[in-house]
Amino acid sequence: MCGIIGYVGHRQAQDVLLDCLSRLEYRGYDSAGVAVHTGGAVLTRRAVGNLGMLRRSLDEGWGTAEIGATLGIAHTRWATHGGVTEANAHPHSDCGGRIHVVLNGIVENHRRLRDELELAGCSFTSQTDAEPIAHLVERHLRDVEDDLYEAVRRTALELDGHYAIVVLDREQPGMLVAARKECPLVIGLGEEETFVASAALAFRSFTDRTVVVGDDQVAVVTAAGVTLSDTMTAVELPVTTQRVGWLADDVDKGGYATFMRKEIDDQPAGFAATLDGHTTESGRFTLGAAEPLLAGARRIIMVGCGTSYHAGLLGRHLLHGWARMPAAVEIASEWRYAEPAVEAGDVVVAISQSGETRDTLAAMRLARELGAPTVAVTNVEGSQICEQADAVLLTHAGPEIGVAATKTFTTQAGLLAVVAARLAAARRTLDPFALRDIGKQLRAIPELMTETVARAEPIAAGLGHDWSQAGFFFYIARNLGLPVALEGALKMKEISYVPSDAYAAGEMKHGPIALLSAETPTIAVAVGTPVIDKLASNVAEVKTRGSTVLAVASEDDPRITEYADETIFVPALDWRLQPILAVLPLQLLALETAECRGLNVDQPRNLAKTVTVE
Repeated sequence: MCGIIGYVGHRQAQDVLLDCLSRLEYRGYDSAGVAVHTGGAVLTRRAVGNLGMLRRSLDEGWGTAEIGATLGIAHTRWATHGGVTEANAHPHSDCGGRIHVVLNGIVENHRRLRDELELAGCSFTSQTDAEPIAHLVERHLRDVEDDLYEAVRRTALELDGHYAIVVLDREQPGMLVAARKECPLVIGLGEEETFVASAALAFRSFTDRTVVVGDDQVAVVTAAGVTLSDTMTAVELPVTTQRVGWLADDVDKGGYATFMRKEIDDQPAGFAATLDGHTTESGRFTLGAAEPLLAGARRIIMVGCGTSYHAGLLGRHLLHGWARMPAAVEIASEWRYAEPAVEAGDVVVAISQSGETRDTLAAMRLARELGAPTVAVTNVEGSQICEQADAVLLTHAGPEIGVAATKTFTTQAGLLAVVAARLAAARRTLDPFALRDIGKQLRAIPELMTETVARAEPIAAGLGHDWSQAGFFFYIARNLGLPVALEGALKMKEISYVPSDAYAAGEMKHGPIALLSAETPTIAVAVGTPVIDKLASNVAEVKTRGSTVLAVASEDDPRITEYADETIFVPALDWRLQPILAVLPLQLLALETAECRGLNVDQPRNLAKTVTVE
């Protein structure tokens, strides 16, 4: 989940590294560090906290030596092994300060390696699983006549786990060597300069030409370009370049105070782009290579984590309701260890915004081992999930930097709605008139999103202020509203740090109603269900316990307002699609509550955007 960046070229290295690191900070912000090669020495600076703390440390000055540095590495950390301290911040080096390394991932055998290295005379200054890598590279250099590539390759063969590493050698100022196993790593090719990073958005302002480093590969990076080889065999591999589609400006705040607020407003464009990406010239929705796999399935099993899991829950309802397709949704981290029963005709759909979520990737690999075809739903073309799936369905949300996912949910939900509609057509479970109406309503959603945000924002701002000191939030819904309630509760937990829970409204009397009091705000998602009267009865039960109720309701069905203290109305739409609109007020409520509590909504504590560790 950490972010790593390396640079070799003609620019001032520390300026390039800090610029690139700022675009990777969503991957971790416990601490950060940078090392640059000045020609005669490697200068390192590390700091606890976000990138601003590292910049402050650098402003105190290294002197003038670093001004000429044109090669370096940098890191922003999400802590796994070792506490959040300056000593544990990357880069790490060997005893003599020759080898410097940054790591994303986990080295599972680091304790055994550390013990062996300590017996051999190495001394350690950190608790991390990264530091043994520097000592191993230095040790191998002695046996391979200072061949940094071969030393890194041999080191990679000794590492268990999943990782991406970049190595700098004080004695070889013109190159970096990187290695990858099951963690993302991408090269950026510029004019007489080359970048290596956890994600292409790090260097997008410098170049759009990329090379994806494959699994179990080693990359030698110089200003002239990159060479790739197989870690096991050392056989050189062909280098294939591709272009990054989005612009550098897409990862800027664009005048907004926070990325999250900007990305809430980005949702109409992202939803429209997702529909456009799956529409033929004749205006018909299409699933490309995934369509025959899905249409021929006996059952669809969706796996995902967090927000992607919630989008899958919504997709399951649509597959059932429109396509009459048997479907299941599983938490990826649980399914992969649950001895799943996968049978002939099952297709596994893996949902991941980044395409790098470790548990989702592992679940997809398990599915393939069990003989099931796999389809990836992701926002990042060229990600690991794209490489490994049998077919890919891309959302087109654009880069999402805020840790709390917003347009991830709506674009994934929109794409799964397209899947359900196409399968309904293939299975002839809806007539052509109903399918045309679904297409019309899906294409109306972007404009209705803008309308919903405008309606919801002032109410969310007021309630965010009034409820900023609440100790618990309770979300209830029925049917397709439940995934939205779960997502709203997740947003509140993520960025406001207030305990929040979501329940199917009919389950309240089976325990959770005991939590309610006058100090407990309740949010009722009163869309996505044909049984509003039953939900209204549940809300009445909440009111009798003294809880203040916010309802999110359809403008053409005001029945819930009799029981709610405040209502946010969303535009009229097919009841199975209204949940896509209903999530927007809950995103705004979480944001407003967190900001009234004085919190950083883009960088919530203990969280990172891309979960590449188990």
